[in-house]
Amino acid sequence: MRAPILNLLLIASCAGASLFAEESLAQAQTAPQAAAVSPDAIKQREQELEAARARQKSAEEAQAKLKAEISSLGQDRTQLNQQLIDTAANVRAVETKIDEAEARLRTLNGREQEARSSLDSRRADIVEVLAALQRAGRRTPPALLVRPEDALQSLRTAMLLGAVVPELRGRAEKIASELGELVALRKSIASERDQLASDRDKIRSDQTRLTALVDERQRQQASREKDLDAENSRAITLSKQVGDLQGLIAKMEQDLQSAAKAAEKAAEAAKQAEANAAAAAASAKPGPAVFKDRSRTSPAILFASAKGLLPLPVNGNKIRDFGGSDGVGGVQKGISLATKPGSQVTTPCDGWVVYAGPFRSYGQLLILNAGGGYHVLIAGMERISVNIGQFVLTGEPVATMGSTSQVASILATNASQPVLYVEFRKDGTPIDPGPWWAANEGEKVRG
Repeated sequence: MRAPILNLLLIASCAGASLFAEESLAQAQTAPQAAAVSPDAIKQREQELEAARARQKSAEEAQAKLKAEISSLGQDRTQLNQQLIDTAANVRAVETKIDEAEARLRTLNGREQEARSSLDSRRADIVEVLAALQRAGRRTPPALLVRPEDALQSLRTAMLLGAVVPELRGRAEKIASELGELVALRKSIASERDQLASDRDKIRSDQTRLTALVDERQRQQASREKDLDAENSRAITLSKQVGDLQGLIAKMEQDLQSAAKAAEKAAEAAKQAEANAAAAAASAKPGPAVFKDRSRTSPAILFASAKGLLPLPVNGNKIRDFGGSDGVGGVQKGISLATKPGSQVTTPCDGWVVYAGPFRSYGQLLILNAGGGYHVLIAGMERISVNIGQFVLTGEPVATMGSTSQVASILATNASQPVLYVEFRKDGTPIDPGPWWAANEGEKVRG
């Protein structure tokens, strides 16, 4: 009998404690202004400056270490590809963890708000119960609006004294239950926030590493392709001479030297892959392990044979699917994925870059020749980090999303949210990409 009453008192004190904590925080935030010139304030600022210097030094040392590590790779393309793909996968995995943690926090914060609202609406009842229990115990009433632990302890004590009053005991137990839930919710929220902060630190570190790796990849690419800048400029000029995607693809692969070379390699690789596939027709269906060789310079398998194996290129939610309405009376020719700002974009397949740059209402557009007459178009990124003629592997980082939609508003349900548009084409005709996606991707894209 005594234990339930104790629990009741504990809960009532929690409710008042949160209000005092918030008031104390507000006071603490205004205090530095009043004591701006005090010795304590000066000492605190010196400590903060010293901590900032220490963080800067640590960052510089980490950057130097990373640079040395990447330099040690030299021209080892296999190792560089391996680290690029692994780091990009780490970034996308942490992006997913952050999304999940933020969703849990939203739920917990909502439950906390409901609990607080319920207790706030019953403040008079809490005061009445405590006062009655204290009178029964002939003790001085406790201070209600202090720390939750103090209030809960007061309730426990008062409940022991008021155990003989069934009505008060029942009311006290109900209040105690609500306060106990509030305390548990706060602990859960604090734990989630700590984990979220840790994940955000990790993704910043991984993104720094990924940026350095991408820069090294592009530096090596530039050293091999002497006329890279001129080719990219010519590609942009040619893109302004055509009005549709098929015209763009044809223009690039006919008139641009690097894109034409890429198309030629894609055709040769497709023929070789077809011959290999015919020779291995009796073997089992290929699985994800077929992409493990990071030293390859042509697609691991025929694009047509990759059904059910390809990863979606970004973390996010599918908001429009192939064949559905495009919002303006037409039919969607690809899929649209709503993402978070700054999300990492990776290649869904092996292929050669035949275009990378702005194109009409698509924003930044990337076109890959996957061989066998297949092309993959990815649009809506803020920045592309590969060049025309470059061969990229499945899962390799190629772009990053911006903070708002970069594609025409018809592709997005919310123009302020980044949206990635993905389209597959076979011999110039848009096709349903659904059969190619890995079965475990579903509507919610995973890293």
